[in-house]
Amino acid sequence: MKKLEDYVTSIPDFPEPGIIFRDITTILQDGEGLHQAVDQLIAMTDGLDFDLVVGPESRGFIFGVPVAYALRKGFVPVRKKGKLPRETISASYELEYGTAEIEIHKDAIKPGQKVVIVDDLIATGGTTEAIIRLINELGGQVVKICFVMELAGLKGRERLKDYPVDSAIIYEGK
Repeated sequence: MKKLEDYVTSIPDFPEPGIIFRDITTILQDGEGLHQAVDQLIAMTDGLDFDLVVGPESRGFIFGVPVAYALRKGFVPVRKKGKLPRETISASYELEYGTAEIEIHKDAIKPGQKVVIVDDLIATGGTTEAIIRLINELGGQVVKICFVMELAGLKGRERLKDYPVDSAIIYEGK
């Protein structure tokens, strides 16, 4: 049986020389790989008391919804600014070359609700840090953060040191 990391395609020198791009679309397009990824994310929540799964656009949706479905939890999307139809709150975060802004519906999380964040990748941790700010602003409590893949060399876990973080695959580099 293949391990989850066997489904990841590594592409050298993309998007620039010296970078190894870890492509998870090859996990998604293989039924067994997708099944393993979702099962490992679900296992990360074993014994955990929580109410909702939160996932950012777009791959957080892909992995977060099946986790929420399997565990009979609600799913809350976090989207790029301007994509949600009702009243929202927003948070900005730094990108390599500039900033971005994400939003969540203002009524998506009730005060006291316990939340698990699910996403495909942790690199620098900036997006997840912004998601945490949104959850906290709504009165929610982040009880765990789960990723399919982690690029440990970018030290994103350090930015999230106040929260339990788990990753199915950890690459030591960037």
